[in-house]
Amino acid sequence: MNLAFVESPVQLLNVLEWTHAMGGDDPAATTVVVLPPVDPMSRGQLRRMAELARDEGITVRWQEARGDSGAPLKALRALAGLVRRADHIVIGDPFSRYVQLLLTLVRAERLTVVDDGTATMEFVTQLARGERLTRWHRKGRGGPRELLLAPVTATARRRFTPTVRHAVEVFTAMPVEPPKGVTVTANTFAWTRARFGPPSVGSGADLVGTSLVETGVVDPVPYQEAVAALARTHGATRYFAHRRESAEKLHALEAATGLEIVRPDLPLELIARRGPIGHTVVSFPSTVVHTLPLALAGTGVNVAVCDIAPEWLRTTASPRAQGFLSGVTETARGVQRLTSTAHA
Repeated sequence: MNLAFVESPVQLLNVLEWTHAMGGDDPAATTVVVLPPVDPMSRGQLRRMAELARDEGITVRWQEARGDSGAPLKALRALAGLVRRADHIVIGDPFSRYVQLLLTLVRAERLTVVDDGTATMEFVTQLARGERLTRWHRKGRGGPRELLLAPVTATARRRFTPTVRHAVEVFTAMPVEPPKGVTVTANTFAWTRARFGPPSVGSGADLVGTSLVETGVVDPVPYQEAVAALARTHGATRYFAHRRESAEKLHALEAATGLEIVRPDLPLELIARRGPIGHTVVSFPSTVVHTLPLALAGTGVNVAVCDIAPEWLRTTASPRAQGFLSGVTETARGVQRLTSTAHA
């Protein structure tokens, strides 16, 4: 049995892509456990993605592991037997402390990490260097909670390290250099292209939002100014919001730019593939500058990425932020690169 753990809509999409890439002959052999976050947008998209997974014949189990103080322990007890029986574990977020906790129960000899967006790049880099697994936008070395969970993280690192008896795979659309012994399988978004589209393509442009303000990386004022400048330059009329963007920020953007704010009910790769979509899609450094060219291959849609200028960063941003964001842009294939200074 393949047992997958996902915590975001994109992770569930990439489990579907992985199942398709593996042949998809027996989707009933895969069970997906959804560990939903608390924010309504993510939960809504996850429910829609769960419907698509069930349509493919995959078993989906919705397991609350957040909320009240007892939820994590209840979920752990409920999932323990399932985890121990699994032959192949598939996870979407190797940085998730809860998933790392579940990995301490794993007996399976095969482990696959599917894309959780650009975080996959950081995960593979840290794994190759033997570094502590930490999200790129986090600053500092953590507090008492991190110290308490250090043994769990150490066990997870061992699970992510291949041995003679333990195979590790990374299924990704991101450009990565795998550590020795780790198998990398390319995610080409073949399932997305087979199930959706091709889209109708308009003559204008669409903008793609980012949660860099919400994660404390970018200051909201220059971000709003950059969105307004990009909309004017490219004639954009729609702004596809990231699921974690705050309502206050989006209301301010709408008032300042006149853009139609669209809150998608599915990951943008599926929304764009279904259409309609603009002839040009403009994004800041994010996962979609790597995935949209694959999902929209052959449609004639141009994907462009606008760099994040150093002066847009908050003083509290991680020292790694600028280098990581630049790397996301520089390694994107088949995209048009826009300089941030031209839109400041």
